[in-house]
Amino acid sequence: MQTQEKRLQVGKWEWFYREAEPFNATDKPPVILLHGLPAQSYSWREVLPALASQGMRAIAPDWLGFGFSAKPDRREFRYTADAFVQALAELIDQLEIERFSLVVQGFVGSSGLLYALRYPEKIERLAILNAPLSPEARVPWKIKQLGLPLMGEMLTQDPLLVDRTLEGGGKYQVADKDLDIYRAPFLKSSAAGRSLFATVQNLRLAEVTSKITSGFANWTQPTQIIWGINDPWLPVSQAEAFAQMLNNVELVRLAEVGHYPQEDWPEKVNEALVPFLRRQIIE
Repeated sequence: MQTQEKRLQVGKWEWFYREAEPFNATDKPPVILLHGLPAQSYSWREVLPALASQGMRAIAPDWLGFGFSAKPDRREFRYTADAFVQALAELIDQLEIERFSLVVQGFVGSSGLLYALRYPEKIERLAILNAPLSPEARVPWKIKQLGLPLMGEMLTQDPLLVDRTLEGGGKYQVADKDLDIYRAPFLKSSAAGRSLFATVQNLRLAEVTSKITSGFANWTQPTQIIWGINDPWLPVSQAEAFAQMLNNVELVRLAEVGHYPQEDWPEKVNEALVPFLRRQIIE
């Protein structure tokens, strides 16, 4: 199942996204997958075709400021959680998607959770992979330093930071051919580093996780939490506590998997995620 690379103009900015479509049209809702820091849609490369093979249209965008999407100046785009939520809403409207399943991962991926709370009528099912869910969550030093004045401005211009951060979230090495894709935006323009710097500066994790904790107290859509238990930054205990808040939830613990499950071990992710998303047409 081939994944296509596409671009879409939404307002002033161009989005880049990867899409895998099923061979035959089905009535299954599409799936949107959101990446974390400092990754891009490429992290979902093994998950997209697995979903399409089961009849689901699967779309993974690069957030604005990341990957191969536009990288607006922070005077035009604030790089806050609210800004990401609004931009995502505009993208989904432009894609003419009325209802879909949402998959989120990582620190900036938490903006996807805020989107779900703001537009619950659009969410068929929700899957969460190693994202900050609790006010107890902390930005790890490996990411926090990218937003520090002077230090962060220098570090985010170094393409090797991608290697250090992606591999710092687990115990696996990322193949050089894959790192080439992750590094490419940083080698092409200094705008990639400036966008990353602005995003980390504006994470406001305590504020975001407070909204997540209070908002999901009334969440009713089917939810799956897939957690790499070797995540050095977000312990599985936070996922367990969050799961206890929800009624319609299942928690899947992935052994030997770190902060980026779809990068570390996509086969394990697919084994859990695909059946969960397929259930929507038989329940």
